Amino acid sequence: MKISRREMLRISAGTGAALLLNEVPAFTQQQALLMRSIPSSGEQIPAVGLGSARTFNVGPPSPEWVELSDVLELFHEMGGRFFDTSPSYGTSEKVAGQMVQEIGIQDDLFFATKISTGGGRQAGLDQQAGSHESWGRDTIDLNQVHNLRDVDIHLRTIREAKEEGRTRYVGVTTSFARQYQQMEQVLRTEELDFFQVNYSLGEREAAERLLPLAQDRGMAVIVNEPFNVGRLFGAVRGRELPDWAAEFDCQSWGQFFLKYILAHPAVTVVIPATSDPDHLVDNMGAGVGRLPDERTRRRMEELFDEL
Repeated sequence: MKISRREMLRISAGTGAALLLNEVPAFTQQQALLMRSIPSSGEQIPAVGLGSARTFNVGPPSPEWVELSDVLELFHEMGGRFFDTSPSYGTSEKVAGQMVQEIGIQDDLFFATKISTGGGRQAGLDQQAGSHESWGRDTIDLNQVHNLRDVDIHLRTIREAKEEGRTRYVGVTTSFARQYQQMEQVLRTEELDFFQVNYSLGEREAAERLLPLAQDRGMAVIVNEPFNVGRLFGAVRGRELPDWAAEFDCQSWGQFFLKYILAHPAVTVVIPATSDPDHLVDNMGAGVGRLPDERTRRRMEELFDEL
């Protein structure tokens, strides 16, 4: 029988995310969310953010729209701030922008977006202008060159916007191991505030060279695809959370996967994407309490590799 993540977290967490949904103030006041500093500025941000690839790519107001709005409002209520999107994620950036303005939280969130086009400088400028318009913001907190597309051209555009006060931070992203060699060269030669990469228990290659390099170069690290596009949940389907997960305040497999990432010394923020309020509560719980030490992280890897 196929078990959904919602069912899994209800079983493994005991009290279940639905209880937490009704007790957000109690959850947020018990322990503060883990905060991390952006190396280039010292500004602190919560270590668990929210991604939007696929999840926020929806049509006009609908039942999906209502649930996504609930996710955003709950994210804000629980202390979440870092929201990552892109004009290349279908309607995600525009949908999220409309929602945050309707809720009235657009200026509270750390708005991270991207330039994602191979169409040259003007196409990048047009995307940048569209991002400002979508969120009703004069300033983008972080703009990133997405998957290294026209990286030299778009880094120049973003840096110019930073000099003009329309963007606060500059970054680059990848979600593909095939780009790691090129990304390493970019990290070595460019002055960047942020670096975003796919990293998880199921995809650990970025920890070999890229994460240490970004840390050495003083760059904040954003981790995308922390559940390996859902494959991690498939790998543990039908398995109980190990008893020793309680040693680092872990109550579900989702938190197990996220806490593994957050315990890496180079990681600044992880951005799981979800359209489910229950999952949002579970994800945010990964930013509360203890994290695994290095010995425990190795134990987590061994457990996963044996599945």
